[in-house]
Amino acid sequence: MTLLQAIVLAIVQGATEFLPISSTAHLVLVPWIFGWQDPGLTFDVALHAGTLVALLVYFATTWWSLLIGLFTGKAQELAVLDGVENPRRLLGLLVLGTIPGALGGYFLEPYAETVFRSPRLVAFALIIVALVMWMADQLPSLARKLNQVDLGDTVSVGLAQALAVIPGVSRAGITIAAGMFRGLERETAARFSFLLATPIIAGAAMKEMAEMSVLGLPAGVSTHEMAVGFAVSALTGFAAIWFLLRYLQHRTLKIFVAYRVVLGIIILVYELLQAS
Repeated sequence: MTLLQAIVLAIVQGATEFLPISSTAHLVLVPWIFGWQDPGLTFDVALHAGTLVALLVYFATTWWSLLIGLFTGKAQELAVLDGVENPRRLLGLLVLGTIPGALGGYFLEPYAETVFRSPRLVAFALIIVALVMWMADQLPSLARKLNQVDLGDTVSVGLAQALAVIPGVSRAGITIAAGMFRGLERETAARFSFLLATPIIAGAAMKEMAEMSVLGLPAGVSTHEMAVGFAVSALTGFAAIWFLLRYLQHRTLKIFVAYRVVLGIIILVYELLQAS
């Protein structure tokens, strides 16, 4: 791996982890298109750790208010929590919503690392979820905020998150759409999606670190490249979260829907040309 490859993959991971265009799809497709070798588990750990840091830093005040509220029973900063007055209830919902994603990752990960990585499957997933996002975007009433999130919202978004293990689906894309189908406003659906993703991303990073400690460091990836990947992924991820939450306050998902459809078609055409 070169330093340029490390930077490119880190930017791809940081941006696409939080934009509704699928990080796994892009991390499969970029090496495939450029003919790069898989950097391996070690570099994946660095990238996922970077995006986890981006989440924790961006939502630091939110998580702090939730933790303080866990002991006091009252939210300390209502503005930070979007009017949530019962932080214990919201924490409970976040724990509950994490369960489907954790189970999905546990049972589907072997397939995600093998048969699900087909470019054709990635292309179809990109297009199908784009259509789901488009349908959610057409709903007339998207006004519910974080303080109105209930059990039904949590189950719906949590089940949607379980599908994110399939490359091309996009954790952000499918969970934001699920929240919008429940009537959450776009920005609230994205915020709830990111809060719900934090334990899953943290768990994935810790699992990868445990595996890395057993397998050891692979050849071809230096400590310097890992550090650069971590830093670039964290900075890019933070910028992506900041951008999306502000973008969705006044705009729709149309640009992401169009991007996914165009990318899916390009992949299918490219694969067809390679096969001919």
